[in-house]
Amino acid sequence: MTVFIDAGIFVALRNAEDVNHQRSKELMIAALKGNWGRTYTSDYIIDEAITTALARTRRHDIAVDVGSYIMDSPRFEKIAIDNEIFNEAWIKFKTFKDKGLSFTDCTSLALTQKLEIKQIISFDCGFDGLMQRLC
Repeated sequence: MTVFIDAGIFVALRNAEDVNHQRSKELMIAALKGNWGRTYTSDYIIDEAITTALARTRRHDIAVDVGSYIMDSPRFEKIAIDNEIFNEAWIKFKTFKDKGLSFTDCTSLALTQKLEIKQIISFDCGFDGLMQRLC
């Protein structure tokens, strides 16, 4: 069993003022205890998490903290989006126009399907009906 972690979880976890901070802490503790198996994320999620943290807080130090938390941890398997996943994500992005998914969300879907990851820890309801969302 495995789980994929979405950007919003990392952002809320590292920002004590985020409305989802407490819930993200609970989910991350469970994930790091191995409740859902190995934990995965992607380079696109890291990018989104850093950028979102900076945009929401306007604080560079929080954005750096979010990035360091993910990149420095050996507990998260970090997968790079390759051309195959990128192209599949583009197809998904064009197909799921009514789901409100970003292109990055579509890269996550394509990657999790390729790796047969069935669960995502995310606050984004756009994943509902596409994979099991833990929130």
